[in-house]
Amino acid sequence: MSTRTSALDAVVFGVDVQSGDVRGDSPSYALVVYDGDELERDVVSRRKLRRLIGDVEPAIVATDNMYELAPDKDALIHFLGSLPDGTKLVQVTGAERPESLSRVAKRHGIPYGKEPMREAEAAARLAAHNVGHEVSAFTDTTEVKVSRGRSTGKGGWSEDRYTRRIHGAVKRRAREVESDLDEANLDYEMEIREAYGGYANAVFTVEARPSDLPVSRSRSGDVRVEIERVRRDGIEFRPLAKRRDHVVVGIDPGTTTAVAIVGLEGEVLDVWSSRTSDAADVIEWIVERGRPVIVAADVTPMPETVEKFRRSFDAAGWTPSRDLPIDEKQHRTREYPYDDDHQRDALAAALYAIDAHEDQFERIARKLPPGIDRGEVTARVVAGEESVEAVLADLTDDGEPDEEEDDHEPRELTEEERRIKDLERQVERLQSHVSTLEDRLEERDETIEDLEAELAVTRREERRKVRKEREVTRLERKADRLERERDAAREEVEALEKKVERMKTLWKLDHSNFADVSEKKAGLVPVKVIEKFTRKAIREADEAYGIAADDVVYLRDASGAGRSTAELLADFEPRVVLKEGGLSEVADRILFDADVPVGPAGDVAMQEVDELAVARETDVEAVVEDWRERARERERDRKAAMVDRLISEHRAGDYDSEA
Repeated sequence: MSTRTSALDAVVFGVDVQSGDVRGDSPSYALVVYDGDELERDVVSRRKLRRLIGDVEPAIVATDNMYELAPDKDALIHFLGSLPDGTKLVQVTGAERPESLSRVAKRHGIPYGKEPMREAEAAARLAAHNVGHEVSAFTDTTEVKVSRGRSTGKGGWSEDRYTRRIHGAVKRRAREVESDLDEANLDYEMEIREAYGGYANAVFTVEARPSDLPVSRSRSGDVRVEIERVRRDGIEFRPLAKRRDHVVVGIDPGTTTAVAIVGLEGEVLDVWSSRTSDAADVIEWIVERGRPVIVAADVTPMPETVEKFRRSFDAAGWTPSRDLPIDEKQHRTREYPYDDDHQRDALAAALYAIDAHEDQFERIARKLPPGIDRGEVTARVVAGEESVEAVLADLTDDGEPDEEEDDHEPRELTEEERRIKDLERQVERLQSHVSTLEDRLEERDETIEDLEAELAVTRREERRKVRKEREVTRLERKADRLERERDAAREEVEALEKKVERMKTLWKLDHSNFADVSEKKAGLVPVKVIEKFTRKAIREADEAYGIAADDVVYLRDASGAGRSTAELLADFEPRVVLKEGGLSEVADRILFDADVPVGPAGDVAMQEVDELAVARETDVEAVVEDWRERARERERDRKAAMVDRLISEHRAGDYDSEA
């Protein structure tokens, strides 16, 4: 199915149930795709409809009943949450108490039929003309949650570091998100849950839609970012049209497109021109300011671009009998401000269209009873070519009529008669204004200059104030962030200071010949504790508090060590190794060959201080001396065994020679 856009610069999906039950598993839908010019029709399953909405991302999904797309409220909210950010669900028949589609279509002059495909087409056309209410279950507030991307596990030295790494990564990503939101100048609130080494998660509540955020959903390794719009308490309906006033629009096309909006009473509401805007921008600007009854041009025949805009609004067209001369356009627009010649031409076209229809507008107004919307009736009479009586009968009839009334429409003036009327009105206006224009013109120009100067100053002050407020807000957030970082740093410093105090105590024990060591600490020696006789445990102890030559090392569990583990410990050249349990033969031999004394920990009285311990120097000396005695005996035994082996080998050699 095509995704082409044209006059609307957006695609509208009209949807109606074709067959089946929406509460069942496989309903089919009549789908009409409308882009302002052309219609495409198809019958699709619910799954294909959802896929097309995700692929095409239409501006509007229009229906006469929102519960044709979901069986209940929960399913409807789920459907709304699955729509792309730029797609609206629109119920064209009203809000909580919708009208019948046939009546709404007739009121707006939209073709209608009872077949599902014709109803889908009517819904698409109505939504394209800003008829209906947007169905919303979500606010314009979005939650951005930065959290752990994986479990932290439990227990052990390595998993401790693993947990710190994950929480640190969450903290870094949260600060990046905070910085991105600040740079985008978005208002938000931040809630942080701190954890060991950083943040467990950070939740940003941002006053913006997901499409406006500088952050996207992601999951990479240790961190994931989730984005979710905040739900409303229930379903809300918002009218599509911001203004319902009926207006006359003058358009001057070209390299610079100019548009003028004039009310049905002849009051100029707005004038605008642009060199860069496309057709969609022009339509959006017009829609925000009213509902066109007539689209006018200042030349004849009507340019194709203006005709395209007229068709987009289903409005009546107006062109002069001949191209309007510049002096007539200048005279007709003399009482109204405009910025350039293009705006003047568009404004002149709209004002002359008002002049041409003035009698018709007055005739319609005289026939209207109190309480009837003049603009609605005027639009249907002028653009829809209905009679005033038929429109009034339709608007005041509560039921759906079987057939329309066919009243006589008063005779329209001929082209020549309309031209005569126009000239007569121009002469009257000229005679009434010429005597006062010259006196008022100078005064008005001075007033305009003063007001423009005042407006420029006010705008500069307002922009300066806004910039200042934004900068203050940014600095306040930065100050809050720095205060949090300062508090975290202070806590870390306190922990490190406590650790330094413990290390000072151990250092003094290790340098007991210094004069500032108290008498009761004299004769003590620090002991470095290693939990297991493994390479990993040795390295962890070295990283924690350092193992140096001539240190006393305590092995809580000396069993199981192999050659490489014993060699690693021997490389530190400890003064003595105190052990719990027995050494393997390989480890015992390696330490003996490296001249590292080994003795039982039970022979030494030790007292532990945090991860370290202290022992009496005399006990340590006794263990070392005992090991040296055993080492001398072991060396004598080894030499004796070596001599016996040599004698045996020598005797065996003599025996072989005699033989």
